[in-house]
Amino acid sequence: MKNNLSNSLWQLAIKKFKQSKIGVFSFLFIVFCGLTAVFCYVIAPDNSNSANQMHLEIHSKSPGFSVLMLSIPSKSKQEQSWFSVFMDGKQHSPTEIPIKSYELTENQLEVLKYSDGLAKTYPLSLFKNQPTAYIQQKTFWFGTDKYGRDLLSRLLIGARISFFIGFIAVFISLLIGIPVGAIAGYFGGKVDTFIMWIINITWSIPTLLLVIAITLALGKGFWQVFIAVGLTMWVEVARVVRGQVITTKQQQYVEAAKALGFSDFRIIFKHILPNILAPIIVISAANFAAAILIESGLSFLGIGAQPPTPSWGAMIKNHYNYIILGKPFLALIPGLAIMSLVMAFMLIGNTLRDALDVKS
Repeated sequence: MKNNLSNSLWQLAIKKFKQSKIGVFSFLFIVFCGLTAVFCYVIAPDNSNSANQMHLEIHSKSPGFSVLMLSIPSKSKQEQSWFSVFMDGKQHSPTEIPIKSYELTENQLEVLKYSDGLAKTYPLSLFKNQPTAYIQQKTFWFGTDKYGRDLLSRLLIGARISFFIGFIAVFISLLIGIPVGAIAGYFGGKVDTFIMWIINITWSIPTLLLVIAITLALGKGFWQVFIAVGLTMWVEVARVVRGQVITTKQQQYVEAAKALGFSDFRIIFKHILPNILAPIIVISAANFAAAILIESGLSFLGIGAQPPTPSWGAMIKNHYNYIILGKPFLALIPGLAIMSLVMAFMLIGNTLRDALDVKS
């Protein structure tokens, strides 16, 4: 009977969630961002490692800028597995040179360079006697950054960091916060007092300051930031779980489980926690949004993901001066990406809160 009631409540919650257009749209947008993060190197126009193909001649160009691009084939060929390209992009990309025009002669390819308009010649043998195959019209849909890199490609690859830091940070916070909060709420007494003392001390330290301290202790890097953000978020989960367990342990089914001689571990993790998943899901959605903001802030301060790894916060840091230089899109585009993803998680959190509210 209890399982049937639980299933019907979850079905009712899903039905209520589907009725919210904002919640469904936010969910679809998050799924879209997640797929973009996973397949970023597949869909990015510049699939070199970290989209770090620089063209200083065409730096800070507006969205939609097009130019002829000549690819100089690399003499040394190194095999790279498809999985390596999928995860980290192409490690050895051909050198690209922006050109204004080109002309073919019997044995040479003559091009006018975009930077200074001077002519330069290449032997046709360098291009296997098919030079036109190495010249293409390249469009930078979101423009180029101050180093001439494709802004769209770096935005797509930066989504991987911003999106997955949420997953890892929330996972770490749940891994620590749920057991700690459940133990404090269930046993009470001195155990609860000691755990709450630790929680209050951690809670009193500003989140960003604590993340900076942990990051400096672990070192600058990709995974260090993920761990640091996760280690600062467990207190919120622990407080929520503790409060829910204190209320739930007074229920009759918990008293019946104790009378039957079930172990405390079984009562906590098999009987209490499954019944308090709703508030945990809601706090996880909020923590996801907070993790993205914290990582962006750390990257803006220069202690997040290190160059040339693209990060939305670092992209804003590198280009915020361009707002007053007449090219605000360089900072506004990654800023809008952060804002839209954070807003999607906050909206889906609000929708989940309403859908999982049993009293309503």
